[in-house]
Amino acid sequence: MDWSFLVYMMKRVGMCSKWISWIKACVCGGSMSILVNGSPTEEINIQRGLKQGDPLAPFLFLLVAEGFSGLMRNAERLN
Repeated sequence: MDWSFLVYMMKRVGMCSKWISWIKACVCGGSMSILVNGSPTEEINIQRGLKQGDPLAPFLFLLVAEGFSGLMRNAERLN
């Protein structure tokens, strides 16, 4: 999931800029590491997507899915 599309969709549904900045602070950016045989790997900078287990992830995924659905309806309408 591209974060700029997520921000676009939050604006489309009428979220105010303060809420959008709060969600961006929680979701966009950061780093993570992966456990391999119980040992963490080097940290990886996150550049897109939603983090597994994030309580906001299902809601934000639905926002993006709604935008994708609209794009598909528009593409079908235009042939």
